[in-house]
Amino acid sequence: MQSRRPPTHHKPWAVSLMMVLVLAAGIGIGVGSGYAILAARSERQASNAWEQAEMQVDRPARRAEMLSLPDSETPPAAEPEPEPEAFEPLAPLPEPRPQGVVAQASPMVRAEPQPVAPVQMASLPQVAPPPAPDNSGKPAWIRYAVPSPVVTGKPMIAVVIDDLGVDRRRSEKVVSLPGPLTLAWMTYAENLRGITQSAHNRGHELMVHMPMQPMSESYDPGPDVLEVGLKDDELRRRIRWGLGRFDGFVGVNNHMGSRFTADRAGMGVVMEEIKARGLLFLDSVTTQKSVAPDLARQYGVAFAARHVFLDNDMAVSAVREQLAKTEAYARKHGAAIAIGHPHDGTIEALSAWLPTLAAKGFVLVPVTTIVRQGR
Repeated sequence: MQSRRPPTHHKPWAVSLMMVLVLAAGIGIGVGSGYAILAARSERQASNAWEQAEMQVDRPARRAEMLSLPDSETPPAAEPEPEPEAFEPLAPLPEPRPQGVVAQASPMVRAEPQPVAPVQMASLPQVAPPPAPDNSGKPAWIRYAVPSPVVTGKPMIAVVIDDLGVDRRRSEKVVSLPGPLTLAWMTYAENLRGITQSAHNRGHELMVHMPMQPMSESYDPGPDVLEVGLKDDELRRRIRWGLGRFDGFVGVNNHMGSRFTADRAGMGVVMEEIKARGLLFLDSVTTQKSVAPDLARQYGVAFAARHVFLDNDMAVSAVREQLAKTEAYARKHGAAIAIGHPHDGTIEALSAWLPTLAAKGFVLVPVTTIVRQGR
């Protein structure tokens, strides 16, 4: 007796469906991979463009080149800086708004001075003294903030100009612009105390522009750059020297740094030093892989991030287009932070644009105002 097998029903459409699904999955994977590659390439291009723009500002020779100069070619020592006057905020500041993001100042601890290995040039930086204690109970980023205009619900714009102090003539042009602007001064610029005090007296807010390692080795961020892999002691020495160049600043932002700001170990040291001084950190966002936002939350550091780059293209017309994008971003989100440089095109565009903001319904504010309101 033969066994009877159940009838087999062929479903040719199932095979076709399977082939369509496999093909669709393959296309999806391909498109996703292509998008990721293009996104990574776009980020690298944006980072390169910004760091190239920062390279346009004059800067001193690399530290290694300075150390390797023969005695006969040693550059003349810079003129000594005058003794700074006591630095006081322009006016008493109101208490922060309840919804603002405020980093509480940690107790200032006077650290034991650390020995520093001698260097071959007397003008190269030494470790700055530890921060002096403050009895006001307010962190430095609030004590030294400039008064903000009345906002009353209007969209806010903060304009930050980086790389100041090296090109003295253009830096003075920036200082003469109507404010309040937020002005970030290069750590290695000479004789900063006088010009930064003058900028503050004109109503501008001050920041330290800290050189940090870029992805490209062909870009020179300047001497005493913060680099991935440096020992903590050397990182602290460089940070403290930079923070000792002048007084009255509210925080730090990165000069270049597309590689360093993605390094948790190095940025952790930066956040520790910033926290100890009650400063804020402004991320220029030269890479989407920056760990600064996460570490700022972890260390309790007041934080803000750039929204618009003004002058990757330094032509006046291009800067004007970026200023229009800044306005659009502020209208949509309530606040915008734009960063530029002391280039002629940027200065010319800002000179014409800044006086028009009030009539357009915007309020020009220092960065600290946006930080206070948690934007």
